[in-house]
Amino acid sequence: MVVVRRILYVVLVFWTSLSSADGYQLYGFNVSESSEVRIGQLMKNPHEYVDKLVKVVGLVNDVCPMKGCWIEVIENQGNDRIRFKVQDDVVVFPVEAVGQEIIAEGILRRYEMSKEQATHWLAHLAEEKNEAFDASTVTGPMDFYQIEGKGAKIAL
Repeated sequence: MVVVRRILYVVLVFWTSLSSADGYQLYGFNVSESSEVRIGQLMKNPHEYVDKLVKVVGLVNDVCPMKGCWIEVIENQGNDRIRFKVQDDVVVFPVEAVGQEIIAEGILRRYEMSKEQATHWLAHLAEEKNEAFDASTVTGPMDFYQIEGKGAKIAL
């Protein structure tokens, strides 16, 4: 099992180092030719897309400062945004991706968090960015949507 994981890791690292002919850097698995959904539409009606494969196009707004394991994608035409998360230490997004166009594909997931879970998670996010966090701002349970990434292409 360990050997299979190492082989998969080497293959994924190799794939992330390839540049495609269209001027995009590939991270993870190749993105399909399926049509994309606007992030605004996805966030307006997430129940229609939960547990389904979705593809979004937008700009990289933020990158995980600790491991490069997630990016925040913002819609080109608005302020709607979604987190795109990949497996830690398998795919690593570079900080230089911020502001660049991205085509990202994966499964939309919904996470229901209790007030305690939401407080812990939001505190973790603040810690990642060395930002202050006030636990009193969390007033109750929280739903969170993110795309569990299969692959992405970034114009670098």
